[in-house]
Amino acid sequence: MREEVKNWLKQGEADLKSAKNCINSGDYYLAVFSSQQAVEKSLKAICLFKLKELPKGHSIIYLAQKIKVPKEMLSGIRDLNPEYLITRYPDMAAGIPAELYDKNIADRHYKTAEEVVKWVKNQILK
Repeated sequence: MREEVKNWLKQGEADLKSAKNCINSGDYYLAVFSSQQAVEKSLKAICLFKLKELPKGHSIIYLAQKIKVPKEMLSGIRDLNPEYLITRYPDMAAGIPAELYDKNIADRHYKTAEEVVKWVKNQILK
């Protein structure tokens, strides 16, 4: 496996760990952002692995479609996709991101990220 693929996957796993840490500390908006980042970086790892290219941009829907993730994962990915912006910018969130999220939302997005990272690892390491 190319070093670049390993690096993207390792960072995706680190972002997943950060998401869990943020849930545990009550920083739910950061947990959601880290979950989105875990998915994005893991999907970029598999794009590098399977397609030998690193797509530009941050749309995890685009990445998921490009590598044809299982259909049962697409709903969670679509739900998580806009969080790249909403968790970071008050003008995108129509409020203060730090005040808009709770544990239920963070847990839901974390579960999606955990599922995607696991799937990517299985695809790359099999």
